[in-house]
Amino acid sequence: MRAARLMTTLGENDVTGATVWLTGLPSAGKTTIAYALAERLRAEGRRTEVLDGDEIREFLSAGLGFSREDRHTNVQRIGFVAELLASHGVTVLVPVIAPYRDSRDAVRKRHAAESTPYVEVHVSTPVEVCSERDVKGLYAKQAAGEISGLTGVDDPYEAPESPDLRIESQHQTVQESAAALHALLTERGVL
Repeated sequence: MRAARLMTTLGENDVTGATVWLTGLPSAGKTTIAYALAERLRAEGRRTEVLDGDEIREFLSAGLGFSREDRHTNVQRIGFVAELLASHGVTVLVPVIAPYRDSRDAVRKRHAAESTPYVEVHVSTPVEVCSERDVKGLYAKQAAGEISGLTGVDDPYEAPESPDLRIESQHQTVQESAAALHALLTERGVL
């Protein structure tokens, strides 16, 4: 397998990569936390990439809609790219809603099959707080009847049952959230 080939080419000083998937409702704080952590990791000299869900939709998953099947395909594409980068020593931060548990589980299994570290973080911000933040105006559009299928409102969101870390962003600053995640990654030996 690819993992075995990689092991033969890695030297002593090579760094282990990992995928850190931040899941949660729209406007939960996933992307903000990911970029704060990425800044810290880069300052520490770590190879880090953020696979932003909006950018992925534009460049990698253009043409996909928001049906369950299309959302699953989108998550699997992101999971593939994340695992590929992580297997080459990059810490990959993935702030993507990924509303369905089975889609996230499939990504975790892909990582396990390749022996690539994977951490699932649930940014567990209540929908009421998310709708107040409404970073992209989605909650207002849904309330006005301009859009439907908003995750956590009129489309399902299956929260992780046992994430590696649960962040309640409404109770701590972005820096505190990023620090908690950094501490977990350090504790797990990923950093």
